[in-house]
Amino acid sequence: MTLSRSLLSLACLMSAASAMSQDKVLNIYSARHYPTDEVMYSDFTKATGIQINRVDADDAGILARLKAEGAASPADVILLVDAARLWRAEVDGLFLPIKSAKLEEAIPANLRSKPSDNGGTAWFGLSTRARVIVYNKLKYNKTDVDSYEKLADAKFKGGLCIRSGSHPYNLSLFGAMTEHLGPQKTEAWLKGLVGNMARSPKGGDTDQIKGVASGECGVAVSNSYYLARLMRSTNPADRAVTEKIGVVFPNQNSWGTHMNVAGGAVARHAKNTDNAVKFLEYLASPAAQNHFANGNNEWPAAKGVSFDNPALKAMTGGSFKSEVLPISAVGMNQIKVQQMLDRVGFK
Repeated sequence: MTLSRSLLSLACLMSAASAMSQDKVLNIYSARHYPTDEVMYSDFTKATGIQINRVDADDAGILARLKAEGAASPADVILLVDAARLWRAEVDGLFLPIKSAKLEEAIPANLRSKPSDNGGTAWFGLSTRARVIVYNKLKYNKTDVDSYEKLADAKFKGGLCIRSGSHPYNLSLFGAMTEHLGPQKTEAWLKGLVGNMARSPKGGDTDQIKGVASGECGVAVSNSYYLARLMRSTNPADRAVTEKIGVVFPNQNSWGTHMNVAGGAVARHAKNTDNAVKFLEYLASPAAQNHFANGNNEWPAAKGVSFDNPALKAMTGGSFKSEVLPISAVGMNQIKVQQMLDRVGFK
């Protein structure tokens, strides 16, 4: 064998080895900042041999990065924690629609994007969180706060705590309210919320819950998993907070409680598409869905998944009516919502 042929053979072997190495890699951009998720990443690697590289940022940061990187982006999987942001990324062409019988069978149609022209699905919901109302049990009853609309009642003047109106969790809720009530009534409702605030919006949902427990506020809005964390905490101070408050899943007599969706998609310019699909299918499996419920206190998105999370069950008493709205409708309302927030002074 000549030297040139030997070098050519060596180059081919190196190329093949590099391709094999690429076959075992998955690059994830994730807005899921939950330490409990590490178990899922580890389990996936153990089961498949696929090594995960992860970049963590918030939803907005990830979308901005994808746009800036364009076709050069190394991202294979995108994980976001807000349904409207998933919709926005789909509209902006940042996802690669895929066909997966496993995902389509597991995830209900209302928790995934509508099929694209080629029949693929751009994104899939993987877990949900309820936007609940927390209240001071010494001052109010459940019937005082059994709908989102009642938060604008004058009885709560100086008593409402809520995080920034521009936070994705609130933008999605307000987008849903716009769909239910119409823009005019929603803006009047938002103005009522501003008039009832105990303080300017600040902090996260846990801060709102603690504000109710401390007496700083009488009512607050929070995603359910923040409350479940406090309920399951081994810290006596956290447990003491939960003993002072009540929780309501609003609008059980109308359209149901607003649910925010966390989900995943394959990146438009993914280099490891097969691995990306495998990972999303794994996240929809009973094992991973149980981890969403038991590890991070979220409701599974997949059909027929049973779980044993005492905090979630204690909150609901077993079941509750959840809102069912097209994610696209909620997303499209957000420009209107942001304009309303500016007009009513909701920071």
